[in-house]
Amino acid sequence: MTDRFTPRPGEVQLDAPLSMQAEITFIGHIESDWSLEDCPKNIAQAREAGKPAHLHIAPLFRAGLEGISQGDALVLLYWMDRAPRDLIRQMPRHRDSATGTFNLRSPARPNPIGMGVVRVLALDMAAGRITIDAIDAIDGTPLVDIKPHMPRADHLPA
Repeated sequence: MTDRFTPRPGEVQLDAPLSMQAEITFIGHIESDWSLEDCPKNIAQAREAGKPAHLHIAPLFRAGLEGISQGDALVLLYWMDRAPRDLIRQMPRHRDSATGTFNLRSPARPNPIGMGVVRVLALDMAAGRITIDAIDAIDGTPLVDIKPHMPRADHLPA
């Protein structure tokens, strides 16, 4: 592991091991140009880099792609499998003080689930391959789920 996840001053690690209570089936994986060392911190930075990515859906789940089209916005949930799971208070480089993990989108968290809203650039249903505009996930990241982005439902009430 790189020093990207080395605890910084002000950070607090959990003092007990995590108890696993659920199972997840990965539906595929993400192919990106990113490694642990150069992965963007968020999807806005990933878009600025201008590097599309690809979702590879396992054969068992490809029928679930029906109805998805080029141009659609999707919500991706992915498992940041190389992130530490024991930081409960973190000191982000972009802040002046430490804060709770649940107040951040850091990959270091008890359940390292990433989320991104992406645009479909191309879709090959037979191959189970979706080309997306950008992603802030390293190459090989397991894909947990895909959901349609629904602007009318995915907004805060006034």
